[in-house]
Amino acid sequence: MDDVFQFHFWITLIFIAIVMGVLQGTCAYLILLERKISAWAQDRIGPNRVGPAGLLQPIVDGAKFLLKEEVIPGHVDRIFYLLAPAIALGTATLAFAVVPFGRTTVPPTRLWPQTVAQEKKLEGENPDFQKEVAAYNDSVQFVIAPHVDIGLVFVFAVGSLAAYSVVLGGWSSNNKYSFLGALRSSAQLISYEIPMGMSVLGVMLLSGSLNLETILDYQFRNGWNALYQPLACILFIVAIFAECNRLPFDLSEAEQELVGGYHTEYSALKFGLFFLGEYTHMITTSFLVAVIFFGGWLLPGVTDTVSADTTLSLCLKVVVLAVKMSLFIVFYMLVRWTIPRFRYDQLMGLAWKVLIPLALAHLVVVLMLKQLEGCLWLLPIASLALLLGAAALSAQVPKSRAGRKEVAFRGHEMPLQRLVDATSERPL
Repeated sequence: MDDVFQFHFWITLIFIAIVMGVLQGTCAYLILLERKISAWAQDRIGPNRVGPAGLLQPIVDGAKFLLKEEVIPGHVDRIFYLLAPAIALGTATLAFAVVPFGRTTVPPTRLWPQTVAQEKKLEGENPDFQKEVAAYNDSVQFVIAPHVDIGLVFVFAVGSLAAYSVVLGGWSSNNKYSFLGALRSSAQLISYEIPMGMSVLGVMLLSGSLNLETILDYQFRNGWNALYQPLACILFIVAIFAECNRLPFDLSEAEQELVGGYHTEYSALKFGLFFLGEYTHMITTSFLVAVIFFGGWLLPGVTDTVSADTTLSLCLKVVVLAVKMSLFIVFYMLVRWTIPRFRYDQLMGLAWKVLIPLALAHLVVVLMLKQLEGCLWLLPIASLALLLGAAALSAQVPKSRAGRKEVAFRGHEMPLQRLVDATSERPL
């Protein structure tokens, strides 16, 4: 078959260089933004010494990470200890390959033949297919890897590999605090991947594809998915909070309990790679939320008022998508300084007792609506009904602690003379 989607090597290489540079620079200044937001939330001034209004602080922090002494403790497993930070940054960056960051056009599709007879039959059904493929190849898609039909699955698969960086970092450090943080994080990431994947199945059913460009085109024709599936949007956002290890889901690095968690033994550039991986993951997931549920580069009244093929239109769509991504990142940071950290049992209970049942119920509703060809505006009504039903069910669950046995501490009840005798009999 000669109707093949072409790979533009130089355009892809340019996009990779631009995305890598922008991601690293954005991560640096997101750290400054988070410090400013935390200062505002706590009624402090924040960093303001280096440069005007502290704008050069990220450059100084980056230089500090580069010039700081690389200390590798003698008790660590050296290979996996050094591999963990690289996996953290590599997986977060690789997942961005299929995420659109500007204007895209929907790729032409048709049924792929399984036999030679089917191929001959399909050739006459859509005579313009080759022209559509040629037009798609001639246009520039603002995504590193366009026409990936399993785009969402690719993002989730690569993002799930980030659990290996946490597990390897905690295990190879040969430190009990690091190991406890790694165990917590592995259970958390695996648990919250389930509702995260289930929440987007409704979007896949309605758009008919896992390709992010096709999902964007569906919203261009029908409206934002967040309007039709608000419950799925909420479930997805909560799940990516846990996937990014952000408060209130950062139990893997709880300072009050585990010193620094899985990266307790890391410093200098190795710690900086963990930091960059976390913020890169935040950027990737923020783009995903904007693309899947909030129309990506589509903004009614703004992007549709300019001619589609002009340079102004291309730049405007990139800016619109960047602004949406920035708003979600600011939301990340505001939540960090607003909601306290969950207990571990609350963290796991939220995933298995709340998010997964709600995601499953929402998927059943979408399946029924698609099968019956009902109105899309019934979905937000069903989402509200599911939320109210879950709240009512939660209110009926007894909150008593009758099934738990209290364990008393008897140390302070020991008689004084018995304590003195026990102390005097202890060998020096």
